Amino acid sequence: MEHSEKLWPFFVVLTILCWGAYVPTLHHGQSALGGNSALRAFLFVGLAYLLVSIAVLGYLFVAKTEPLDFPSKGVSMSTYAGILGAIGALGIVFAMKYGGKPIYVAPLVFAGAPIVNTIVAMVWSRPAKPPSVWFYFGILLAAVGAAVALRFKPN
Repeated sequence: MEHSEKLWPFFVVLTILCWGAYVPTLHHGQSALGGNSALRAFLFVGLAYLLVSIAVLGYLFVAKTEPLDFPSKGVSMSTYAGILGAIGALGIVFAMKYGGKPIYVAPLVFAGAPIVNTIVAMVWSRPAKPPSVWFYFGILLAAVGAAVALRFKPN
């Protein structure tokens, strides 16, 4: 196994930490902007995506680890993914704008999204053999967890 193939758990943990802090941080940003600031906060989320992507791609290009080659299928599918991500982020922005709180918006989103991800991924790239019943049990537990979190959310 190549050294870089061992790095994926690090990036999973990085994503968990960043996305786990995303909704409360966004909520504080919306509040700090004052007034009805949901879309202004969303503008800076988008700007941050742009700045981080330019900085990272620029670094990888200079380090000669990432070519600047953009095949059309990759561009279009990545753009669609970005649109889905942006609409999802906008959904979080509006959920909080209209009364949702980070303490229950984030658990609902981050319990529901893996369920949808699993369905889409399995339709798009069917597994060679069907997953075990325990896999489906885990998906069911995620759905039950989201329902319980919504039912008993703090006031």
